[in-house]
Amino acid sequence: MSGDAKVIGAIEDRFDEVLTPEAIAFVADLQRKFGPRRTELLARRRDRRAQAVADGRLDFLEETKEIREDTSWQVAPPADLTDRRVEITGPTEKKMLVNALNSGAKVFMSDFEDASTPTWHNKVQGQINLTDAIERRIDFETAEGKSYKLKDTVATLMPRPRGWHLPEKHVLVDDEPMSGGLFDFGLFFFHNAQRLLDKGTRPYFYLPKMESHLEARLWNDVFVHAQDALGVPQGTIRATVLIETIPAAFEMDEILYELRDHSYGLNAGRWDYLFSMIKTFRERGEEYLLPDRNSVTMTAPFMSAYANLVVQTCHKRGAFAMGGMAAFIPSRKDAEVNRVALEKVQADKEREAKAGFDGTWVAHPDLVATAMKEFDAVLGDKPNQIDKQRPDLTVTADDLLATDKTPGEQTAVGLRNNIDVGIRYLEAWLRGNGAVAIHNLMEDAATAEISRSQVWQWVHNDVTLADTGDQVTVELVRKVADDVTAEIRSELGDEAYDQGRWAEAREVFEEVALADDFVDFLTLPAYDRL
Repeated sequence: MSGDAKVIGAIEDRFDEVLTPEAIAFVADLQRKFGPRRTELLARRRDRRAQAVADGRLDFLEETKEIREDTSWQVAPPADLTDRRVEITGPTEKKMLVNALNSGAKVFMSDFEDASTPTWHNKVQGQINLTDAIERRIDFETAEGKSYKLKDTVATLMPRPRGWHLPEKHVLVDDEPMSGGLFDFGLFFFHNAQRLLDKGTRPYFYLPKMESHLEARLWNDVFVHAQDALGVPQGTIRATVLIETIPAAFEMDEILYELRDHSYGLNAGRWDYLFSMIKTFRERGEEYLLPDRNSVTMTAPFMSAYANLVVQTCHKRGAFAMGGMAAFIPSRKDAEVNRVALEKVQADKEREAKAGFDGTWVAHPDLVATAMKEFDAVLGDKPNQIDKQRPDLTVTADDLLATDKTPGEQTAVGLRNNIDVGIRYLEAWLRGNGAVAIHNLMEDAATAEISRSQVWQWVHNDVTLADTGDQVTVELVRKVADDVTAEIRSELGDEAYDQGRWAEAREVFEEVALADDFVDFLTLPAYDRL
């Protein structure tokens, strides 16, 4: 407790190492200084979306045209981490940490956001685990005798705090829940900034879910204040921004500009980008209707335009351009499943490397070698290809919004898959697991968001399914949900099913997929159930 900052979460073993009075005072100070602007910017998101719906489109900002057209400014040059050709992602759980750090990837994006259920235990234990990893004291042995030990050379840690929209209800500042992102960032920075500097590196971060350069400006102001407060040199922090919302795609230059002294590039966060496209234009009817989620690939014209613009924008400013996720989990039983999936992963990573990306994401250690091979073929001994400019490329607003050129159909198979994956993911999330293996894919909240938003869009736009001729209605969705949950019960058996949180998961899914008013993020009502 510090002044009017109260920790109301349970204090478990070693939590006192993280939740020190000084650390709580630090994060409370961040909340008081920056919380009001965060609230204003979240309200601005709603106003901007309303305008986009009314206009039927988004466009590049006229008021920031000068920043986009000024060719003179650059972000800060790369620091000690110059080779990011493969990055692995996952939660901050201890076993995942050791495996990811040992995977051969250059970076481990250790996730406090979409791959982590925001239970109090996960958030605080995750901080303990990251500090233990930095100090190389995270080695452990399981009850079965399996040993987990860090190798001599490990990936660079790059935590991802929660987005601006998520609260941390277990810490009250002046009787209000504080920002989850400020809590995650603040605790990590307070405890580890000097540790990392002493080891010859620095604190790196990934920043999710932003929708405007003003939100990037807020993060930059947080960084400046935090560095001053702890006596850390300005520019020490470096952060990569995920371009995973459609409004942010129109402000890439501006986002880099706002963070330029702390910028480490942009990432094509493609799954959340699909969710954002659906969410933003959900009432606009056929012009923004997408086919089945699984048929929307990076070769779709609007996705290809977005990826190319990430590369062009970043390299023009001397910044890293990071590619998207390969979510496949290799099967231990089915060699044919592996062969087909690995061919797709290989083709995806080859396309990214040749397009100019400096690195890419994988979700499983077994994919590191496949991704590394494709980037090695293009990069060779070079640490990156920031020098690969794309002056020939022109991406217009129409290109970024060309969803109507996406091949594919809306089908009963796609509807069932959305409902099935959505319910399966939410059940695991409610039990505290935010990174979930479903049908040989590592799914996080982004997949559940696409799934439920697509169901909402199809229901509210009277979509007729191409393969059955059925219209997507609330009743049809509930009937498919009946079939899905019956199948899951059959898979698990009655006892295991009843011990899970399946009924609750279905309730949450239907709440966020079928309600008249679209819920901005499914994690918000689900958080109330933790």
